[in-house]
Amino acid sequence: MQHRIIVLGAGYTGAVAAGRLARRLYREDVAITLVNAEPDFVERVRMHQLAAGQDLRSLPLSEMFAGTGVELRLAKVTGVDVDRRTVAVVDADGPGEPETEELEYDSLVYALGSGWNDQGVPGAAEHAHQIAGRSGALRLRERLARLDAGESVVVVGGGLTGLEAATEIAEARPDLDVALAARGELGDWLSPKGRRHLRKVFDKLGITVHEHAAVTGVEADRVTTADGGTIPAAVTLWTTGFAVHPIAQATTLDVTDTGRIVVDGTMRSVSHPDVYAIGDAALAMGPGDKPLRMSCASGTPMAWQAADAIAARLTGGKLPNAPLRYFNQCISLGRGEGLIQYVTADDRAVRAALTGRFAAVYKELVCKGAAWGVTHPTLGLPTRRRHVVRQPARAGSPVRTAA
Repeated sequence: MQHRIIVLGAGYTGAVAAGRLARRLYREDVAITLVNAEPDFVERVRMHQLAAGQDLRSLPLSEMFAGTGVELRLAKVTGVDVDRRTVAVVDADGPGEPETEELEYDSLVYALGSGWNDQGVPGAAEHAHQIAGRSGALRLRERLARLDAGESVVVVGGGLTGLEAATEIAEARPDLDVALAARGELGDWLSPKGRRHLRKVFDKLGITVHEHAAVTGVEADRVTTADGGTIPAAVTLWTTGFAVHPIAQATTLDVTDTGRIVVDGTMRSVSHPDVYAIGDAALAMGPGDKPLRMSCASGTPMAWQAADAIAARLTGGKLPNAPLRYFNQCISLGRGEGLIQYVTADDRAVRAALTGRFAAVYKELVCKGAAWGVTHPTLGLPTRRRHVVRQPARAGSPVRTAA
């Protein structure tokens, strides 16, 4: 019998994990199923570009995983029972009334990621746009295209997503009045050099910055701030953070109060050893005993760690012991400007930063490299496949040993 591995979610982390498992294990020993609701891979780090009017290439998952041994299942995950080792799915493209089907697994890789988080601010869900996924980015794209010259766009949130969105929109539509509302100071986590360059680019693009402006309400034509002020907004874009998919919180997994699955250093659930969690869905600790932040920079190494740990445990190999750390934060500021902020292992800014055109090229290469790793799931450094030699017992089944 094959060891059944199900990977939930084909974003950066899930797709990378599925491909890496296929590279490390023999097809006759394992059945790897990748479940995703959409037929294409979504370059989430480019959603600000899509919203600003740029066209992104189509990346069909069926083509990416053809011939890899990974079975692609286009379906929406509706539930996970970690005690019965089952996943409930509804086919995404099935005809007629959708029916729920249960998939059984021996090892589960949970990579359902996150969506936007309105943080319960009144009016945000009704009136604000978001770019946490392709559908949201396309809706914003359509709305921006209908704006007349001089109309206002307010980006709420001064993090990486907010900075990239504000500059991309301002560059693509210089006729609009673009503003950014930040809870603190603009780029206050960056080095002095990084902050100076950020302000230079914002000034060049004509972006108005509202600092220390915590948004407490969103209406159809404005946002209100904690000090009672208002900022005109024909369009409001909400980028203040992400919320994880709610399915994990409905299980018996050990999760945080925000629904992130608590994992050990191999990305394995601390409560259910046959479940691994990666990407935004997982709470993993990095250097300095600090939680890894939700980002592609965290998710891809987590996927490597989980896939290598699963393969090692199944084949009797050595468990991975690669520390998860940061090197830089890559920020695009439109198509011709960028900022690469070098950081410590635990993600604190140091003095060094790369700015300008070279930084923009650097960021573009990082994005292309991440996409290449996903779209070529079984290519890369030569990898020796190994046979499964240890098989966890299934309910009612004896332990199986494969040669």
